[in-house]
Amino acid sequence: MEISGIFTAIVIGIVIGVLGRLVLPGRQRIGILWTVAVGIVAALLGTVLAAAFDVADTKGIDWIELIIQIGLAAVGVAGLERLKGRR
Repeated sequence: MEISGIFTAIVIGIVIGVLGRLVLPGRQRIGILWTVAVGIVAALLGTVLAAAFDVADTKGIDWIELIIQIGLAAVGVAGLERLKGRR
């Protein structure tokens, strides 16, 4: 992964985190910074997983990669919500 790819993943990660949060029903008790952090990690992991499954480079928009990233963000936000909710 090149520097431009990492920068793109960070920018996309911000959007992915917010989308992952919107996918979950109800109100989440985590802050926006945690949501962005989860989104960045989900974007990076989603890119790695999409490359591993050989679906990262398609013509046009990489919809499968985007769905993987949003799914990972939703799982991450839900997991962090459960961890923070236990305190």
